[in-house]
Amino acid sequence: MTRCSPASATDSLRRWWADAVGYQVYLRSFADSDNDGVGDLGGVLAKLDYLARLGVDFAWITPFYPTPGHDWGYDVADYCDVDPLFGDLATFDRLVAAARERDIRIVTDLVPNHTSSSHRWFQAALGHSGAADRERYRDYYIWRDPAPDGGPPNNWVGYFGGPAWTLEPESGQYYLHLFLPSQPDLNWRNPAVAGEWDDILRFWLDRGVAGFRVDVAGGLVKDAGLRSNPQLLPIPPRASRWEQWDCFEHLYDVFQPESQDVFRRWRKICDEYGAFLHGETYHLDPRGMDELLPPDGMHGGYWFAPMHIDWEPAAIRRTLRGPSSALAGRLLWAMSSHDMPRAPTRFAPSSDGRSDGRADDDGWGAARTLAFNVLAAFLPGTLVLYQGEELGLADGEVAAEDKLDPVGPDDDVSAGRDGCRTPMPWGDGPHNGFSAAEPWLRSAARPAGETAAAQSQDERSWLGAYRALLDVQQRARPALSNGSAGGNGAVEWTDRGGGAVISYRRGGLMVAANVGDSACEVPLDNGATLLYDSATASRHPGADPSGASTQDAPDGVHLLPPASAAVWRI
Repeated sequence: MTRCSPASATDSLRRWWADAVGYQVYLRSFADSDNDGVGDLGGVLAKLDYLARLGVDFAWITPFYPTPGHDWGYDVADYCDVDPLFGDLATFDRLVAAARERDIRIVTDLVPNHTSSSHRWFQAALGHSGAADRERYRDYYIWRDPAPDGGPPNNWVGYFGGPAWTLEPESGQYYLHLFLPSQPDLNWRNPAVAGEWDDILRFWLDRGVAGFRVDVAGGLVKDAGLRSNPQLLPIPPRASRWEQWDCFEHLYDVFQPESQDVFRRWRKICDEYGAFLHGETYHLDPRGMDELLPPDGMHGGYWFAPMHIDWEPAAIRRTLRGPSSALAGRLLWAMSSHDMPRAPTRFAPSSDGRSDGRADDDGWGAARTLAFNVLAAFLPGTLVLYQGEELGLADGEVAAEDKLDPVGPDDDVSAGRDGCRTPMPWGDGPHNGFSAAEPWLRSAARPAGETAAAQSQDERSWLGAYRALLDVQQRARPALSNGSAGGNGAVEWTDRGGGAVISYRRGGLMVAANVGDSACEVPLDNGATLLYDSATASRHPGADPSGASTQDAPDGVHLLPPASAAVWRI
């Protein structure tokens, strides 16, 4: 195992993540090394050369800890080990070392809001290991007596729908869970919980982990009085989880300011190692993000607004301009994740003109996603691609009878997250080369053109286009940072706040995207040099099939097809 010493103050301030590019590995579906149908750490190890060729700086790996799997790993039974389904600690150590040899850092998931109900702390809190342990661990979780009518202590609902409380019959008390009943929430007002987590962070940092993505970063500390949230609307029959959640004003269950004390504590630990502490900061308002990311808290947080918009100029402009100005380099830009439909699915034009299609057969969704990523790649912050995004993948097709996600009704695949979690298509053959065994999540086979093997042989594939983009972005980093330690070179927006073309300048570069429905001319400075054009770098559905470049006209104008973006040195 490679033991890592704490970093010097200089290393800590260097902030290697500024303008870096990350890659989310949804472990169960990435690559299966032992042919049991489940992706594992050995599979990531085997694909490091692929990630290095893509050009990413770090890989965020979703949970691999021991788990009963009720929420596919986000119900953790032991935070300091590896589930045998995914490998072991020795394999993890080899992965970290091999990644570092390729200049790739490994970032892991922290799941501190809740544990699995199988975790020894919760089992002890139930009294299963004796009275002394029950006394010690009971306050690791949040317990309350029933309301006067015998029901839950307050009106909180869970992220996955339904009440956020479950009655424990033996004690007659309810315990809190903002997710599944098998995911009891920790009591972060108990100092002993904070002490446990200090040890957990150091355990992984000492093994060479380069950072942590904090799951449910807005939810750790709860209101001290556990007051009911104001109810805005009655909950409709058969309401989706989102509809149930939106019936309340969430004043007391999430986004409590005391959570920042936890993150300040962790920030000090991470800064000792030069590690990147960032969170799942699920807030769609830049002002709320600013409150979640104070200067002495987490280094950054995911900006989720791009996952909640249609392909429409005003929405895209608002999503990019507001937070990039207010939050500078503290944002992680992501178009897709394991919790949301893939961007090519969301951005695919449907027959009624809205972007809510379930597929991307004509490539427009993939082209729009690439254009958006070009815009984000050169803004301050950190771009993160979700596995398969570089292949232009839309959601996979999962039959109703194969639905596994606990979210949503059993017969409604679209209400859950299975579509964005289908196995990575590496090549031809059974299960697209993911595994020799039946995958854990069954889905329709993808065509050969969507596989990594086929696209690796085509410079103008989506994979080729992303490789070229990340190469340009990496070469541009010294100019982007303008010499600042945080990589926060100033952004000058040049599109006057309207129209189909969104454009800005930063660090000697100009970036422009056409987010409208027809080709647009982009005026250029004298001497501007084209570095990247998504329409000619890819099999863009609206570009010249031959791949011929749209040369800059003598009068200093560049023609951008719809759903395309370009980068110039100016």
